[in-house]
Amino acid sequence: MSRVAFIGLGVMGYPMAGHLRKAGHEVTVYNRTQAKAENWVAAHGGAFAKTPKEAATGAEFVFACVGNDDDLREVTVGAEGAFHGMEKGAIFVDHTTASAAVARELFAVAEAQGFAFVDAPVSGGQAGAENGVLTVMAGGDAAAFDKAAPVIDAYARMARLIGPSGAGQLTKMVNQICIAGLVEGLAEGLHFAKQAGLDAEAVIETISKGAAQSWQMENRYKTMIEGSFDFGFAVDWMRKDLAICLDEARQNGARLPVTSLVDQFYSEVQAMGGKRWDTSSLIARLNKS
Repeated sequence: MSRVAFIGLGVMGYPMAGHLRKAGHEVTVYNRTQAKAENWVAAHGGAFAKTPKEAATGAEFVFACVGNDDDLREVTVGAEGAFHGMEKGAIFVDHTTASAAVARELFAVAEAQGFAFVDAPVSGGQAGAENGVLTVMAGGDAAAFDKAAPVIDAYARMARLIGPSGAGQLTKMVNQICIAGLVEGLAEGLHFAKQAGLDAEAVIETISKGAAQSWQMENRYKTMIEGSFDFGFAVDWMRKDLAICLDEARQNGARLPVTSLVDQFYSEVQAMGGKRWDTSSLIARLNKS
């Protein structure tokens, strides 16, 4: 069992840190809103720290799951950031969905200070975090990942090192690109079925046994038909992720016409008041009168 810190107790980080505690690790948590950290300790035990630096001090592994590049910099190299408290040989594992550029930047800072940085964004959403079955895609040094992997296993069903620093974030971009196209295709299919006068549930129950099957189809078609969009990753966060994808594509020359279009569609959903709706709400813009 290890001395562990977890920074960021949002809808993902809160249950992830809980799984680490259940696995028997000694866990210290930090959250920008301290009341949430206090609530976590009341529910799980362990301890809370008042700063990321305090949380990281003495920890063998420091995990983070925050909002974006700026948040990540604040909790790592900011005035009271975790990097100021980490010891040589420790490992920082970042589960934030952020840019590959910030991953490489922080990897270099960590390396210069004598500890490791692994970019390790996750897929599986809030349900995956709560059930401990996230998919983790990582970038960084193999030795650091191999040490961290048994700890990550507390909340992951799959964790794999994809390549050097930044590779984890690039893989998460691929994940989001694929999801964007799939959800739009599903939304259009359900909308078409409705307009054609078909029993949409019967249609999906049939075609989901063939080549059209996907996780999105299996888990979201019923709530999409009902027009209920409170079941996962929010549109605001998806647009943040797609902006990262599109920016990276401009740099590496990848062409993402469908992703760009779906990003515009999500902006329409935001304008409809759907900023906090889940990503399956793409169907709402098709069904509006």
